[in-house]
Amino acid sequence: MAAPDRLVMYPIRDVMVVVFNETMILDALQVQEIGEILYQLVDGRACRKLVLDLSKVQMLSSAALGVLINLKKKADAIKGKVVLCGVRKEPMRAFTITHLDKLFDMRPNEQEALAIFGVTTAG
Repeated sequence: MAAPDRLVMYPIRDVMVVVFNETMILDALQVQEIGEILYQLVDGRACRKLVLDLSKVQMLSSAALGVLINLKKKADAIKGKVVLCGVRKEPMRAFTITHLDKLFDMRPNEQEALAIFGVTTAG
């Protein structure tokens, strides 16, 4: 199982927000552990609305990109949606080169990502 602080997850209404606390997601075991946790959200808990906050991530491996693609496929299969937010310059380059920036809905921050689902954090 992954270190408890690797991913921070919390619900906002019916949206599950997942904050990546790692700056480098490169190690194969690390990627596998993150994938298992994310897949469990969709497969085991049937989360249909996911916001992935990548604002702390400086570098992603191709295997990590593969996990995100598989997560999106799993969410699509249950009529769900995955929105990425806070993607920094270096990871964005990988998304752009691989054309994944066209596959994923990407927003600059969590608030705008939540707005896709009609959710606001305003009290």
